[in-house]
This record gives sequence, structure tokens and C-alpha cells, in this order.
Amino acid sequence: MDRKRKWSVGGGAVLWLLSAHVSVALEVPLDPKVLEGLPQPPTITYESPKNYIIDPRENININCEAKGQPHPSFSWTRNGTHFDVDKDPKVTMKPNSGSLVIDISNGEKVEAYEGIYQCTAHNDHGVAVSNNIVVRQSRSPLWSKERNEPRLVQRGDSLILHCRPPAGLPPPVIFWMDPFFQRLPQNSRVSQVLNGDLYFSNVLMEDARSDYICYARFPYTQTIQQKQPITVRVIDNAGAVGERKPTFMLPTGTSSTSMVLRGERLQLECIADGLPTPEISWSKDNGVLPEGRFSFQNFKKTLQITEVTETDAGNYRCTAKNSQGDAHHVITVEVKAAPYWTGAPRNLILAPKESGILTCLAGGNPKPKVAWSVNGMPIQNAPNDTSREVRGDTIFLSDVPTGSSAVYQCNASNEFGYLMANAFVNVLAEPPRVLTPPNNVYQVITNNLALLHCASFGSPIPTITWFKDGQTSILNGDPYVLHTNGTLEIHVAQPLHSGKYTCIATNYLGSKENHVYLEVKEPTRILKQPEYKVVQRDRKAVFECKVKHDPTLIPTMVWLKDGGDLPDNDSRFVIGADTLTISDVTEADEGTYTCIMNTTLDQDSASATLTVVEATPTPAIVYERPDPPTDLELTDQMERSVQLTWIPGDEHNSPIEKFLLQYEDSLHERGVWVNMTEVPGTKTTARLDLSPYVYYSFRVLALNDVGYSEPSVPSEQYRTSPAKPDDNPSDVEGFGTDPKNLVISWKPLTGLQSNGPYLQYVVSWRQKDLDQEWATVTVENVSQYVVPETPTFVPFEIKVQAINRYGSAPEPQVVEGYSGEDLPSAAPASVKVEAGNDTIAEVSWEPVPMATVHGKLQGYKVYYWREKSLLQEDSEPEEVQVMVFSGNKTEGKVPGLHPYSLYNIQIRVFNGKGEGPQSVTQTFETPEGVPGPPAFLHFTDLSLDSLTLVWGPPKQDNGRLTGFTLKYQPVNNTSELGPMEEMTLPANETKLTLSSLKQSTRYKFYISANTIKGAGPTITEEVVTIIDTAFLRPPTSGVGKGLTEPPHTTPPPARLLHPSLQFIRVLTSDLTTALTPPLPKTPTHTCRGTLWSNTACPTARPTSRPFGRVNSSVEQNGAVISWEYSGPDNIYVEYNVENSKDAWTKEFVNGTQTYLIKGLKAGTSYRVRVVAKDHSDQTLHSTDELVITVPAMPSQQVDIATQGWFIGLMCAVALLILVLLIVCFIKRNKGGKYPVKEKEDQHQDPEIQPMKEDDGTFGEYSDTEDHKPLKGSRTPSNGTVKKDDSGDSLVDYGEGGDGQFNEDGSFISQYSGKEKDTAEGNESSKAPSPFNAMNSFV
Repeated sequence: MDRKRKWSVGGGAVLWLLSAHVSVALEVPLDPKVLEGLPQPPTITYESPKNYIIDPRENININCEAKGQPHPSFSWTRNGTHFDVDKDPKVTMKPNSGSLVIDISNGEKVEAYEGIYQCTAHNDHGVAVSNNIVVRQSRSPLWSKERNEPRLVQRGDSLILHCRPPAGLPPPVIFWMDPFFQRLPQNSRVSQVLNGDLYFSNVLMEDARSDYICYARFPYTQTIQQKQPITVRVIDNAGAVGERKPTFMLPTGTSSTSMVLRGERLQLECIADGLPTPEISWSKDNGVLPEGRFSFQNFKKTLQITEVTETDAGNYRCTAKNSQGDAHHVITVEVKAAPYWTGAPRNLILAPKESGILTCLAGGNPKPKVAWSVNGMPIQNAPNDTSREVRGDTIFLSDVPTGSSAVYQCNASNEFGYLMANAFVNVLAEPPRVLTPPNNVYQVITNNLALLHCASFGSPIPTITWFKDGQTSILNGDPYVLHTNGTLEIHVAQPLHSGKYTCIATNYLGSKENHVYLEVKEPTRILKQPEYKVVQRDRKAVFECKVKHDPTLIPTMVWLKDGGDLPDNDSRFVIGADTLTISDVTEADEGTYTCIMNTTLDQDSASATLTVVEATPTPAIVYERPDPPTDLELTDQMERSVQLTWIPGDEHNSPIEKFLLQYEDSLHERGVWVNMTEVPGTKTTARLDLSPYVYYSFRVLALNDVGYSEPSVPSEQYRTSPAKPDDNPSDVEGFGTDPKNLVISWKPLTGLQSNGPYLQYVVSWRQKDLDQEWATVTVENVSQYVVPETPTFVPFEIKVQAINRYGSAPEPQVVEGYSGEDLPSAAPASVKVEAGNDTIAEVSWEPVPMATVHGKLQGYKVYYWREKSLLQEDSEPEEVQVMVFSGNKTEGKVPGLHPYSLYNIQIRVFNGKGEGPQSVTQTFETPEGVPGPPAFLHFTDLSLDSLTLVWGPPKQDNGRLTGFTLKYQPVNNTSELGPMEEMTLPANETKLTLSSLKQSTRYKFYISANTIKGAGPTITEEVVTIIDTAFLRPPTSGVGKGLTEPPHTTPPPARLLHPSLQFIRVLTSDLTTALTPPLPKTPTHTCRGTLWSNTACPTARPTSRPFGRVNSSVEQNGAVISWEYSGPDNIYVEYNVENSKDAWTKEFVNGTQTYLIKGLKAGTSYRVRVVAKDHSDQTLHSTDELVITVPAMPSQQVDIATQGWFIGLMCAVALLILVLLIVCFIKRNKGGKYPVKEKEDQHQDPEIQPMKEDDGTFGEYSDTEDHKPLKGSRTPSNGTVKKDDSGDSLVDYGEGGDGQFNEDGSFISQYSGKEKDTAEGNESSKAPSPFNAMNSFV
């Protein structure tokens, strides 16, 4: 079958093969590399237009360009005769071109060069000619002089102002303006028609003016000519103007005709007069106006249709209508056509002896006539050619000879114009050339069309053959389509179509091949589209756009707002990897936001709308588990892997941290979901490695801070093909359960590891170090195999291999195991025991022969037990203890023995099966050791200077006691230890009385027991002597109250008190506690409402309670609490003021059983308890509440009343006071006044202060009328200010006996005539004794 071929080039030459009827045609490609050296007839490439209007002020340029090989030469004709360019000096031809330049700059007349020009290009292979180029100069003639008479018109009548411009080339553009070049207003009443005249449908009075000027602008010369102004005068003689129905001014009558050429523009106009102004409308009879090509102009008075076709012929109806009626005009349009191409002739390349055709198909109305020329000569006048036959518009070429190349011209013409085209026939013999660049890489998206090009050139036309990946089969058939131009098409490209493709172009002169590559990529797809957002103003909006794309393509994310770019330079818009964040949104941010993911091959997009609302109170953020992922998809499916993709669910205000991927194997474990892998929360795809012979289903769970989501809907099932096992069983081992067998065990493969059906195990074994063949057995559905009748405990080499229907796993690793063990048959011999010290014995033995072990030697077991104590003959034997020595040891040490005891010992060897026979029993004794601590140390028979110590012998003698060692020493007020006294006591003595002790002194006692090995641990107790309260005033007591000190007028005289002893039990571990030596005091406390003195609360210690005896003693501003306790060490001492509602003060006790409470107030009673708490601060145990009272103790300062310096000072003060009293007395008798009070009010001497009543020190001065507490004074709890109980103020020696001194020495009411009440509070009106007065200063 004959073919026609067309060439086109874009980014490289591309060859297209097109089917035709009876000829073979080859067009020469435009690729310069192909054209180089290739013979080619001339081809006109550029020429001036047929109607060429020139500007007479510029040089004339007539263009004619052509190509060919060899390059063509040029000649011209003018008006049908040869135009000799060389003879006219004004005319030059451009180098390597046929274009003419005519110089008219020296005043040459342009008319001399007007005419019809034609260019001819020729070389050795033919002649090409141009169109006839008609050269004419543009013309802009002046307006003919005329006198325009004023136009008189009746108001309401119609009016036409004619323009009649001079004829120009090309025709001028017409417009109406005033003398100031301002366009005259036009509307539906007044408008300009196509010929330039100005029409008035009706005239108004304002239309009267004298400057209606018509202007004509000539385009080429850019000149403007104007008509003489026209004056219009409007008269109104008739009064009221009568309305009238429309009539047509242009065109006139009811019908007219119009002719237009095909492809040109049709303009139909209707101008009507009438009053009121008519409205114009258009329609087409029996048809509609052509949509998209028609328009109304000039206030709908003109209908314009562009690019006219034959279908636009017909009757067009123009209707003018006003309130008085309507009028119609029908314009019949006839469409003619100048010649146009329906099949222009094309260049042919033929190989010698080939055939071809040239066609010249043209349309027109009337039908064009076709005339042929060859090399510029009418074909009927050309030399006869037997290979050529002309049949109307077609030339048939057959069996063309070499050297018959030529250029043919086709001319199609009718009364409206002509068409002329050149087409060459080039007879060539050329081997194939592949024009597609080598190693081109074509990239397409999966499921799209793929086109692989193989553009070629050759004469004859080469045959194209395609191969893929070096295959020998020709690709032509589903899914491949081979086009006639050599292009290979794949309808729906898939990843398996990727690879290397080879095309081969062949003709009888040779062949040429080329390689290209096809890459099929995954499509770009938006997995999570942006969601519709309703956001409060000034809040943040976040759009998500998660995309899946081929990993080898570079993606580009673009965000648009309402189809345009995002606002420039707005930092509120932040584009992330897959998000768009808009901060502080406003109403201006509302709109549609679109995310577009572009790659070099495809794109995907999605949109969402943002709505901004008024801010409302922010609701509480609810954090929930995420929604399950959706849309699970399996892609890129391979034998051992697959890619899983999903779309995340709603995060519910808590970002997704990760995704958990699970799988179900419905073939082996249906319903069981197994964790497979985890991926970060920012990813939505995962590559999964698979095992053969598994029916996979996948699901995904999302995790945020709240927890895991529900599982997603499972994916579609993905089945992998069976294969031989990849792995062998693990944990292979050999052991024996009987002396005559070998058990081979292993961990079976799972169904996932089986890789195929009919899983079995090949078990192999052989005895090590013997030249034996492997013994083999095949088993299934078991995890061990027992080999019977084996020697006892011999090594074996073992291996287990997995097999299935599709083959065997790799060669397994050889494992060593042993057959079964038997009990050892020999006992250790030569057992020797020697006591190293009182608690350790050293034992040794001879090992048993290895042949008698009958298994793997595990070690030796030493059995030993205490038969009796060497002190107590009737003691019972203790339980047997065992000590294990691993391995092949022959000696060791046995610790933890009791001193001075008789022991028995035996030894046995053991292996994995058990123990062998025992050795001969050996007996040994342990030497004496140091004893344990004495059982207790108590104190009895306390007196002022003696006490009795009672102690118990140690519970663990560890030998024969030789005696006790007693040490004691005093402890001073700063806890410093005094000289140590030491006594040695006999072993049978447990009581001792000590005398000549110091009173009011704390003693520390140490006692320990001794054997011949030395002294044992020491126990320690402390005893404190305190002041005897026998001579103190007996206290008063009340129910639930501690001691109180009653008020008294005069304090007791200072004197020595009798001491007595009180002891405090102090544990050895508490010696570091800082205890202040007790000051002389009267310790009292209340136990459960009963008053006790100089002793502890009598508490019985129940066996079920961890707290026992509780003791207390008070000191200055503090109290010492001690207790007995066995339990957890989280101990607190709690206390508060008795009868108060204050919270308990809690102080932690750090591992001691004695504690000093500091900072207590004198004269105050406190409740105290000791509690044990757990780690959550819950009380576990508590003692009974203990009530203690801290009395106001007398000062323990040195009695300065006996000091000489103090006695002298007091005498001087007394003498001074006596002199002062005498002076005052004398002045009073003389009648003089002594304004002491006034001077006090003026000076307020701060040094004159009352004395405090508790400690005798001076407080601040206070006005007697001001009862507020003074600085340095003490205020009783009842809020009143007490007078000094001692009553040590001075009494006035005046006459009336009613005057007296105040405590600061001033006189009160001495001369005022007023009497002061002296019976205030508990004050005494008596003058104090000199002793008391002096004592108040102490």
C-alpha cells in the first residue's frame, strides 16, 4: 500500500507518517544536520504581500527569500517583462537574497516604480516563483473646496449631514469633531454611519450649532483632512411637534441586498427616523445569529459578523420601533468566496523508480480554475516527460528517473482572486537516518498514554522496528501500537512497561538504530484534602494538604487564594511541607484556598473555604484519641514487598505521634493481628517487607497523647506466592532424659516462616569424633525427636533443616549435644576438716574419677550440721545446711558456724542427673569466741549519791564467760565526757551498787561480757541526777492539767535545794543526739488525766503494738522525749498547746528513739505524742498523748547578793535614796512645790523605766494613764497589765500618808489635792522591806 509522509520538527525532528491513497511522498526535514549536503530544489520562504501599498516618503522594499541546495539565485519581472535590476542605479538586490531595495530619497517619483512584480528563485534542481506583487503608493488627496450653506431644519425632523471624503489609498477613517478636536456626542438618536455621514433620527433645539466638522485620517501618511464646518439651525415654527412612527433613512425601502466574501467581516446597518427615537433590533429569518461571531455596534444600529462562512448567507431583518409603531427592513446577504486551499500541493522526495502524486485542491465561489506550471513555465509549454501525467488538479508521477527533480506551481483563481503555491519533487537515494536524539528518557504517569518516538529520514522511506530490553520479538500488538511515522504507542502505561526500548530504521541502502528509555511513575494524589474552616477573628487557621507522589519526581506545592497568588509580604501566611497556616485571621482572609501539587509530569489540586466569624469565648479544648486512618491502599506490589498508603483521621487537638501498622495472616492465624512496624506521625506511607505464602491484610492505628485510635478498616487482601523456607529452626539443642537416649529439640518455624505448604524438618545426628555417616529422619508437626539406644553421655553433632514443597532452607548450622546422664557412682575420698576460726572451717577432699561421674560434672555439695554446743550438753542438733562448690574444686571454706560447737560434715559429687553417694562423715569442733552483748542493763535503788545496776548475762556465750567489764563517766552541760572509771566484775555477778556519786550530774555507763577470746559488744545506758523538789512549794493539780505556779507576793528566798536522781534510758545508736543537761526544775507531766511526778507514764506494751514505754523530762524551753519502738523508721514527734485548736506541730525523727523538743514556752502545758507513718503520710501507729508542763524556773545565775561589790553598790544607792528623801521632806515642810509630774511630761526620760515583774529587769516608761503593753514588758494571757507582785515601789513620807512615790521615783498627787486609789490589782499598800527592795534589783 502506498503511503504519504509529513515531517514536523519541535525540539528535534519528528517524523510523521500519514496514510494516503496511491502515492509515496517524503518531505525533507528542516533539521540543519539533515539538510547539510542534501540536494534540494528552491523553496520560497518569505515574500511581500500581493497588494503592497507603500509610503511615498520612504524607500521601497520588495521582499523575496528562498532556500535550496545549492543556494538559489534570483531574478524579477515587472508588468510581465524581465526587470533588469543591474541597469537601474536606484534599485539594488540584497546579498544572498532576492529582496529589492528602491532608493527614492533623491526625489525620484514613486509612480515610476508602481506595477506588478514577480520574483523567481532557481538552482540546478528547479525554479520557484513568487506571487504577483502589486506595488502602489498610498494617497491622501485634499478635500475639494466647497461652500456649505447653513442647514435649516424643523425641530423633530430627521437630518443627514454628508461627509463625502476624497478617495484615498487605503480609504480614510472618518469621525466628526468640533474645531477644538472634541468628538461630537453620539447616541441612539445621533450617530455616524459606515460611509461617514452623520444621521439625526430627530432634531432637538440643542442640535443647533455652527461647528459640525468631518475629519478624514489617512493611515499610511498619518495625515488628517477636514471638511468645511457645517452650520445647523433648528427652527420651531409649528409649536408642538407631532410624534410619528419609524421610517428607514438607510437603507431605504423595505428590502436590500449585500454581498460579502468568505472569511471577511459583514457589517449591516439600519438608520431610522421617528419621534420618539426608535429602538433597533436584529434577527435572521429561518435561523439564528452565529454565536460567538456576531456583535452590535453604533447603538445597535449596526450588526457585525466576523469570519463569515457560507452558512451566514440569508435574510437579516432590521426592526425599528417606538411608541407610534414599528418598521421592518430585510437585507439579503449573499456569500461569495475567493479561492482557498483545501489541499495545497506538498513537497515530495522520491527514490529513483518510485511513484508519487501532486494535488492542488482549492475551494471558492465560483469554483476556481486550476493551472499547473513546472519550473515557472506553463506545463503545457514544458518539455514532454513520460513519467508525468496531468489530470486536472492532480499530477501523477511514476517510475521517476534520477535527475528528474523539479518545482511545480499550482494556480487556482476566480473573479475574486487567485492562489499560487510551489511544490518540488526531489528524486533522492539516501540511507536511513534516525532523527530522534539518542538515549532519550520518556517519563509518563501510570495509566496514561506513552509515546516513544523514532523520527527517521531516508529515501526510500525506512521501515521502523521496535524491541524492548533486548528481546528478539517485535513489539506490535496489545498493549503496543506502532504508528506509520515510527512512533510506538502504549495505551495504558504500567510500571512493568518501564525499561529500555530500541528502534531500527531500515531501507535497501542500510539501517540505523536508536535507544530510548521509558519510566512509568506513580501518579500524584492528594491523600488528605484541605477542610472547610470556620475560624474566629484573630485566631489561627491551618489547612492540611497531604500528598502522595512518585519519590523520584520533585514536587512543588503551590497555594492559591481565590484562584490567585497569596498576599505578598504577609508574614501571617506560612507555607509548610503540607500545610498552610494563617495567623491572626481577618475578614479579608476569607475565600477559597487551593493547594496544587505539581511535578514535572502531573499535578493534583484540592480546595477548601475559609470563613471568619466574630470571636467568642474560647471553649475548653477537648483532647481525644485520633480517629482511625482511612483509605488504605496497596501500591508498587512486589513478590516480597508492598507499599501501604493511608489517610490520617482527625487528630482531635492532639497531634499524631506515630502510626502502628498491623497485619493478619488469614491463611495461618485468622483473626490474630500482629504488630508489624511503626512510622512517624508525619508520614502516611510505608514500605512493608513480606514473607512468601501469606494471605496479608493490613490495618493502621494512630497514636497521640491521649492514646491509640480504633484500628482502621483492613486493607484488601494481598497474597504472596509460596517459596522455599528462608530460615531453619532456632534453639536447636541435644540432651538426654535417660542414660540411653538423645533428645533433639528445636523451636519450630511459624506459619509466617514456613514460606509454603507441607512444612517438614530433616533431623540429622552423628556421634562426634567418630567417622560416621549422618543418621537422618524427616518429621513434621513436632518440635523434638528422641534417638534411642545411645551410649551414656557422649557428644553428638546435630542439625535440623526446614523443607517444604518448594525446596529446602539453607544448610543448617551444626550444634553439639550430649546423650543422657546417669548418677555418679563414686564418693569423694580423703575428706579433711580444719577450723580456721570460731565461725569458719576449711574443708578439702580428693576428686572422684571422671569416669564415675557419668555426665557433666556440676560440682560438689558439702552437707554440715551442728551436733551440739560444747557448753550445753543437752542441746538439740540443728538442721542440715548445704554449701555448693561448682566445678571440679577440691577445697573450700564453710562460714557461719557457731563458736565452741561440735559439727558433722559430708560431701557428695553431682551432675545434671543428680548426686552420687556420700563420703565418710567427718566430725570437728569450733573454738571459743567473744560473747554477745549483755542481755540488759537496768538501774534500781536510786538515791542522792548512789544507785544499783542490774544486768543480764549474754544470750550467746560463745564460750566460757570469764567476767564483765563495767565503765562509767560523767557528762557535763555541753555533752563533754569526764574521766572514765572502769571495774572488772566476776562472771557470776549481775548486780552492783555504786555510791559517792555527784548530785545533779549525768552519768554514762558501759558494760560488756568477756571470754578467753576477749570482750564482746558493749551496751550503754545513761543516768541523770536532778534537783530534789521535796522543799519546794507543793504543786496544785487539776484534772487533765499539769503543774502551775501560783502567784505570790514575795518570792521564796534563794537557797540550795536537795538533789535527787532521775534517769533517762538512752540507746547506744542515739549517742549523737545533742541533749542539753537538765537545769534544776520540777519535771511534771500528765498521763491520761492523772498527775505524775519524777517518773514516766506507766504504759503496758501490748504485743500487737510497736510502741512501748514512753519517757519524758522537761528542760529550760524544751523537753526530752524517749520511747521504745519496733517497726518502720518513719517516726514523727507531734505536739501542740494543751486545750488549743492549733494544728499539731510535726518534727521528723531521724532513726533515733530519743528527741529534744526545743523552743517551748515557760509556764505552758503541751500535748505530745509519737507517731509512725507510711510513705503517703498516713498514720500507722501512735502513742497515747502525753501532757507536759514547762514551769517558769528561777534563774540559775550566781547569787550576786553575796558578792562584795554588789553589797557596796547597794549601800551607795541606799544612801543616795536616803539623802533624796530628806531633801524632799525639807522642801515640803518649807511649802515649796515640786513639779515632778510636769517635768516628766516635758522630758519623758527614756532611761526612767519600770522594772519587769518576772525577771527584775527594767522595762520602758509608760504614762500611768496609758495601759498599753510596754516594750520589754510581758503581757498576761488575760490582756491586762499586772502590777509588780513584789510591791517594791517607794512610799511617800508625807504628812497625810496618802502621798506615795510612783515606781519611777516621781510623786503622785502630792500637791493636787486629789486622792489616788491605792487598791489596784494585787498591789500591797505596805512599803516593802529593805530586803525585798534590794532583792527586786536582782
